[in-house]
Amino acid sequence: MFRHSIFFIFFVVLAGCAQIPEEKVDERDPLQSFNRPMYDFNMDVLDAYILRPAAVGYVAVTPMPVRRSIVNFTDNITAPTDMVNAGLQGKPGNMGISLARFLVNSTVGLLGLFDVASSLGLEIVDEDFGQTLGVWGVGDGAYLMIPGMGPSTARNLTGDVVDNVVLPEIALTTPQTVLVFVLKAVEARASLINQESLLNESLDPYIFVKDVYFQRQLYELHDGNPPIEKEPDDFDEDFLENL
Repeated sequence: MFRHSIFFIFFVVLAGCAQIPEEKVDERDPLQSFNRPMYDFNMDVLDAYILRPAAVGYVAVTPMPVRRSIVNFTDNITAPTDMVNAGLQGKPGNMGISLARFLVNSTVGLLGLFDVASSLGLEIVDEDFGQTLGVWGVGDGAYLMIPGMGPSTARNLTGDVVDNVVLPEIALTTPQTVLVFVLKAVEARASLINQESLLNESLDPYIFVKDVYFQRQLYELHDGNPPIEKEPDDFDEDFLENL
């Protein structure tokens, strides 16, 4: 789902610039000569002058209960997209949970401002069209650093178009879609303020973000139970769950 794509969108713009030594070719990243400059642009320009100042101001003036309601509201709007994708992936249980969450939170939860469904045991299930394509056997494709958006892959970029343009336009007007995007973007960036040191202390922030991105996609594709690899992971499961 796009909310997690947004998370990584703004995760990519947090680290400081560094001179990067020559490295081995990463088969996942054939467009690195384009991606690295885009990473620097996202980081040095968009985050430094627009996104981070907006997030800091948002945190300063918005009480936590209000922020929580904004997150609940945007999550509720995307619940039908979760439901559709769960159905396309052959997950009737998750499809039913997303439908129930939407009905409960849209009524008792006052249009989703309050997450009543979670208190009833209906925890959010995140299903997006990029995951759907993965379940259908479509590979990641090339790693992409999108100007103004951040890390993605050819598959997930296609999924984002479906999740954030095609499906929302069925129920929302263009201004409403833009408003939801802005709310998600600012909140996602605000949630990363306390984690900036993770990137600032990494030897190569670009590679760090890319590796975490691919691990997160694998984690989501397998519903939190990725296949066990022979070599140990560089990042622990607690870190992935907190992203």
